[in-house]
Amino acid sequence: MSAPTLQRRLGLVQATALNMIDMVGIGPFVTLPLVMGFMGPNFLLAWLVGAALASVDGLIWSELGAAYPEAGGSYRFLKLAYGEQKWGRYMSFLYVWQTLIQSPLVLASGAIGFAQYFGYLVPMTEWWQPKAVAGSVVLLLIVLLYRRIEDIGKLGVALWVGVLSLMGWLIFGGVTHPNHHVDIFPVGGFSALPGLLISAAMGQAAVKTIYSYLGYYNVCHLGAEIVNPQRVIPRSIFLSILGIAALYLLLNWSVGTVIPWQEVQSWQAGAGDKSQFIISVFMERLYGPTAANVATAMVLLVAFASLFAVLLGYSRIPYAAAADGEFLPVFGKLHPTKQFPYVSLLLLGGVGFVFSLLFRLGEVISAILAMRILVQFVGQAVGLILLRKRRGTSALPFKMPLYPLPVILAIIVWLFVFVGIAPADVTWGGVHFKLYFQVAALGMMALGTGAFLLWSRSLRRWPFAQ
Repeated sequence: MSAPTLQRRLGLVQATALNMIDMVGIGPFVTLPLVMGFMGPNFLLAWLVGAALASVDGLIWSELGAAYPEAGGSYRFLKLAYGEQKWGRYMSFLYVWQTLIQSPLVLASGAIGFAQYFGYLVPMTEWWQPKAVAGSVVLLLIVLLYRRIEDIGKLGVALWVGVLSLMGWLIFGGVTHPNHHVDIFPVGGFSALPGLLISAAMGQAAVKTIYSYLGYYNVCHLGAEIVNPQRVIPRSIFLSILGIAALYLLLNWSVGTVIPWQEVQSWQAGAGDKSQFIISVFMERLYGPTAANVATAMVLLVAFASLFAVLLGYSRIPYAAAADGEFLPVFGKLHPTKQFPYVSLLLLGGVGFVFSLLFRLGEVISAILAMRILVQFVGQAVGLILLRKRRGTSALPFKMPLYPLPVILAIIVWLFVFVGIAPADVTWGGVHFKLYFQVAALGMMALGTGAFLLWSRSLRRWPFAQ
């Protein structure tokens, strides 16, 4: 009896759907008021900046994903780019190491945001109640994903329809009931644009909007399960980026025409901040409390759909590394009948469950970006340059235009975002201090380096090979 293998069953519609529901999630609904608070009348500019970075970085993912459509995405890209026997082993191990932490953080962020919006429908006065809701969401996700990939593809398309229905309803409400003017271009004219782009407010707002765009590369993690990946992967990436960018801009414009940014900032400055339920308040003003409850329920559906795609994609990364002999062998097991990496799914889901009980949403968003940027985004961009030099471009199914400008631009902007992540005020055992997420990310890299050296020594492989 042959060993089970991953099957290519996902086409363009399913791949794009899984990307888009990964990208939307709870992100735009919880970050929308935060961006308004940071940017004031120029809040739409921050969403344009997020879309621009996603588009530039999407070129890198498209070229790598089309050329190397395998399970694991960045794991495989980093290993090939830096050399499969030496530094590539280190970079890919470091990425998988971070995935064991940052992917459960992504899962936790969505679950915590879900619980936050659920509080509009069912007020939760006890400290443990939001945590119980968040933890239950993660457990339900694990149950739903414990099945074959073709069944998941169909379920993903159904959830995608729910995402588009909600966004369409919200946009229609703002378009038909505008009460306030919203500037699409910077207030003060284009002469103010350079100052806005390098301002501290833009740095903080960009962290939130970029978090809301993350997920356009989810299809690369599922590379071994995509039909005709050389064409489907690049197309699904850019279809999802363009579609989500249009939806985000229209959504923010619609909300801003009904609830002005000045009111949002006043909520955030006072007690009982209503901005965390901004979509619910928006619908209540337009159509009344019943419509607000329905819209809130749909927001929860969208958040759940996104987490569904997130856990699906990330569960393939430790599996790919283990199947390649570069990580703990237990992660390389596929379910004997359903043919999916069940050990990886259960572990990441379990850690995400724990994180959903421990952390707050703002801290999780900052930690996610800090941990991803250096190894995954910057490391991958540099790796693409190395791959082009070593292997050439003649065999590439997709070649980015204007190379190397998009790569250089992506590296610069990612580093700008990394530096701009604000610290969090933390109280631990009665001691107050600031947590710098950049330092925490570097610390995780150091721990991963130590784990890699121990792992390599046990295998007697580089840098301990004789």
